[in-house]
Amino acid sequence: MPLARGKNLLLLLTLFTGLLISCDAKRVYDENIIVENNSWNVHNKMRFDVTIPDTNQRFNVYLKVRNALEYPYSNLFLFMNTVLPDGRISRDTLELTLADYDGRWLGSGIGSVKFSKFLFRKGIRFKQKGNYRFELEQAMRVNELKGIKDIGMRIETQ
Repeated sequence: MPLARGKNLLLLLTLFTGLLISCDAKRVYDENIIVENNSWNVHNKMRFDVTIPDTNQRFNVYLKVRNALEYPYSNLFLFMNTVLPDGRISRDTLELTLADYDGRWLGSGIGSVKFSKFLFRKGIRFKQKGNYRFELEQAMRVNELKGIKDIGMRIETQ
């Protein structure tokens, strides 16, 4: 009898592990960078180095923000520099909306921290295989942006 329980437990554990792994099978890259002291200096770039192996696959690119309730704004402006494998650079200016017009946080979470996920690019094809560098810098016109806990990026297959 104990041997049968052990086999059943092993089978259940194997199935559970497989389920957890397969739930995120679309993930190509997923990383968060903690903002020290919840204060993002204007000169501090958040850097994400990503290897793209396939130019035929379509990808979705997300940006992620965790902010404290003390964050003083309803939005977050960012500059994003993308360094392509051949060294060329593209630059985007982004606005991420964290709260509605009444000041209610749009992100999820219980307590003093909210999490927001934003679709930056949908169904894109990277034109070059290789290493891409994405650099995010805050563009809020303050030297120290208080209330941002971490910034993240997620790339997944479509």
